[in-house]
Amino acid sequence: MAPTDDEISAQLRPEVPHAARIWNYWMGGEDNFAADRAAGDAVAQVYPEIVLMAKQSRRFLIRVVRCLAAEAGIRQFLDIGTGLPTMQNTHEVAQAVASESRVVYVDNDPLVLVHAQTLMVRAADRGRTVHVGADYHEPELILAEARKVLDFAEPIGVLFMGVMGYEPDLTVVSSIVHRVMEVTPPGSYLVLWDGTNTTPAVVAGAERLAQSGGVPYLLRSPDEIGSLFDGLDLVEPGLVQITNWRPDTAAEWLDAYGAVARKS
Repeated sequence: MAPTDDEISAQLRPEVPHAARIWNYWMGGEDNFAADRAAGDAVAQVYPEIVLMAKQSRRFLIRVVRCLAAEAGIRQFLDIGTGLPTMQNTHEVAQAVASESRVVYVDNDPLVLVHAQTLMVRAADRGRTVHVGADYHEPELILAEARKVLDFAEPIGVLFMGVMGYEPDLTVVSSIVHRVMEVTPPGSYLVLWDGTNTTPAVVAGAERLAQSGGVPYLLRSPDEIGSLFDGLDLVEPGLVQITNWRPDTAAEWLDAYGAVARKS
């Protein structure tokens, strides 16, 4: 459902730091305001690597989606918690490999959905890109909407890219991930990464974000992130820093771990 004008106005609030706009700022995007930049700079003062993390997370997405489309033959993607569109989004990478690829983006932020209207694409054949307004705490709604576009008899690539820290309870996070994956067919893939509490600096950065008015974000250990792949077969190189997942260039240290896993 498209957001109403009132919802858009309520979400815009340029004087209040906004999670998606702060991330957009770190990624070098233009969809942000002074309050977002101030909050982003405050985090970067104590954790400068946050800018690198934002940019490397997109490179991780690009490598993963290209791999699933080109090597695993995946033609359907469910990207949950997509955030503001920037460059080389999931549908662009997948459809560059196979134009018929179908992509469903999910986000509960009306601001994200407004920006996403420019990316509503229907390819000449079966390729299709749609956006669903839903919270990842509503897996049944997400799945119901996704079924309107995706064929759940065929493998699907499910993506949770740096979004699970907004839910503080790991049990809830695990339930969401497993509920989505349990209805996908064999041959489907789970892709998930998140920031980790592996250095004092990144923890300080998360604290500074909350102090600056941003939405609090919980950092977890690599082992906790790894537990979300239980029951699935990890694809080489397994759970690693996202810069070490089949890198195109020399890998850099990051407090961010992720993996790709296949459902048997």
